[in-house]
Amino acid sequence: MIRFILLQNRQGKTRLAKYYVPLEDSEKHKVEYEVHRLVVNRDPKFTNFVEFRTHKVIYRRYAGLFFSLCVDITDNELAYLECIHLFVEILDHFFSNVCELDLVFNFHKVLVLP
Repeated sequence: MIRFILLQNRQGKTRLAKYYVPLEDSEKHKVEYEVHRLVVNRDPKFTNFVEFRTHKVIYRRYAGLFFSLCVDITDNELAYLECIHLFVEILDHFFSNVCELDLVFNFHKVLVLP
């Protein structure tokens, strides 16, 4: 089960956050910070899966954005990597060559997609 979806740039600015479990605002900010530190500092030679608390974060970097999903520890990582790629392809088709500014200025359209 997906716990949350985060789209963050390299500087740690969250461009999209969708939570499927209830969290307090302070906890959301803490999670966003921890996930960003976790994925940015990893060597590109490592896998795109990393354990996070009692769950697993699956992430992928496209240009300057990190697409991160937090899922249950027993879920299939490759299926979620494919989901991330499909989401990026949909965004690219929808915005015709998507960039970070498309997500910033059209966040209301992007929130409907996932």
